Amino acid sequence: MRLEKCWFCSSTVYPGHGIQFVRNDAKIFRFCRSKCHKNFKMKRNPRKVKWTKAYRRVHGKDMTQDSTFEFERKRNRPERYDRNLAENVLKAIPKIEKIRVTREERHHKNRMKGKKRKIQKEATRELEQGISLVKAPLALQKDPSLTLPQKIKVSVSQQQSEDNNAMEE
Repeated sequence: MRLEKCWFCSSTVYPGHGIQFVRNDAKIFRFCRSKCHKNFKMKRNPRKVKWTKAYRRVHGKDMTQDSTFEFERKRNRPERYDRNLAENVLKAIPKIEKIRVTREERHHKNRMKGKKRKIQKEATRELEQGISLVKAPLALQKDPSLTLPQKIKVSVSQQQSEDNNAMEE
């Protein structure tokens, strides 16, 4: 059973599934579903379509270079069957898969390293801009228990407090 790769999105095309398009120069394009086939006919570039594997690789969201990918590559050269070799390959497949998964996790962890800090900065900035919407500045000054935690410092200007007083009246 030969599993092909979709030309557009690089997903697996199982036997009896998908669409096959043969161009005039005898180049064969296989597609996993009509969505990929239609995008190909519209002459879209898979590197610019966000849901494709090519886009994810180009933009650093997936690993591009790893020695474990060498095992997935298609080989057209036939080899003589060797029972011991086949047995060793079958034993090695789970080990290789485990290595690939750990490397992908490490790649994802490195990619997401600064994300938490960025989200916290955005939240504090939004809170600084809209603190007067949460509580009136005069109430914040009168009752210190209503203030933000000590970790987050927010400055409330008098202009904002005057605007809120005008809105309340």
